[in-house]
Amino acid sequence: MGGGLTGLCAAYTLAQRGHQVTVLERGGELGGQMSTFNTPGEPLERFYHHIFTSDTQFIALVQELGLGPRLVWLDSKVGFFHGGKIYKFVTPGDLLRFSPIGLTDRVRLGLLGMYLRRAKDWRRWEGVTAREWIIRNAGRRNFDVVWGPLLRGKFGASADEIGMPWFWGKIHLRFASRKGLGQRESLGYMMGGFAQVADALAQRIRQAGGEVHTGQEVRRVTVAGGRATGVEVAGRLGERHLDFDAVIATVPSFVALRIAPELSGDYALKLSQGRYQAAVCLVLLLRQRLTPIYWLNISDATVPFVAAIEHTNFVGPEHYGGRHVLYLSNYLAPTEPLAQASREELLEAYLPHLSRLNPGFRPDWVEATYLFNDPSGQPIITTHYSRLVPDLRTPIPGLFLANTTQIYPEDRGLNQSVGLARQVASLV
Repeated sequence: MGGGLTGLCAAYTLAQRGHQVTVLERGGELGGQMSTFNTPGEPLERFYHHIFTSDTQFIALVQELGLGPRLVWLDSKVGFFHGGKIYKFVTPGDLLRFSPIGLTDRVRLGLLGMYLRRAKDWRRWEGVTAREWIIRNAGRRNFDVVWGPLLRGKFGASADEIGMPWFWGKIHLRFASRKGLGQRESLGYMMGGFAQVADALAQRIRQAGGEVHTGQEVRRVTVAGGRATGVEVAGRLGERHLDFDAVIATVPSFVALRIAPELSGDYALKLSQGRYQAAVCLVLLLRQRLTPIYWLNISDATVPFVAAIEHTNFVGPEHYGGRHVLYLSNYLAPTEPLAQASREELLEAYLPHLSRLNPGFRPDWVEATYLFNDPSGQPIITTHYSRLVPDLRTPIPGLFLANTTQIYPEDRGLNQSVGLARQVASLV
């Protein structure tokens, strides 16, 4: 169940081992968050994507699928918006020039990154929040200016609850992509879009005798004799029942509870306690470049988005018909007004702030806008989160669950999706 990377990769792995597999995707296309939309040039992901040099499982899959030549490695341009000014934030030299914090705090911030890059034992921090650890080890000013705004932007009202292992995972992964004396960051991108991986996986599954169907919503997992026996599906062919020996659900925890009401006890409690932030992306096609930065973190509570990701400062605008592509990223509680806002309403809320990033910006630079919303975009990772992680095997024999709550302490990403898929396929 689910035609995102986890579902497709799990099906591909099982098909390689000689099993008859069927993929059922509710939406009209495959790929999940790495699915694309059309631009005046090449297809583009609905939600911004790149990979790190440490994403070895995903890189190996790309090579295995024959897509290696399309994966390119490019220098990243990271920045920070604070106090009405954009600061470059890539190299140690950029950090030393970051004037919103004092010199001592800049050194402490750099040492924090180096320490977490080398730290291995994240379990000792399970009972500690990221907030208290950062303040204790990097100082209040570093938290107020740098990490606090980013935690609030990612997790909103839950920011102070976020466990330190999540923060460790973000820093540990990010610094692993920095090489050399200058510590420049190299990031990977699939020219033509990451959805090519989904298409290639689907092709391999079909070549192995499997089936891949879109527009097929699983309404319920059927259980008989105490084990999963198949699924009830609704789609273009109407409602029907399909028999299977095993079912892998690559769906959010709240969906798993809905489609498998026989789940009960401690396992169901863990699923019910899982909380998510919605990932909301407003994508703008601009006639001119907004900033020279690829990934601009926003450290200003009055700006209603957490990051401005100018994709064409990473992959050139010539790939998108000469347009400049800007993602305005937000993570919101699904009940918040902005999470439920229309494309026009979000554009109206965001536009006044673009001139703060570039005083020369004019609304007529905007040629087209697109809105994409994933209500389960980011699990909220609290302290002692390992107690809330459901097992890949559910209590119902033959039913397996694989979703982003189970990759702890790592954060969601393409590499983690591949690893999870391989793991659940092996269990099946």
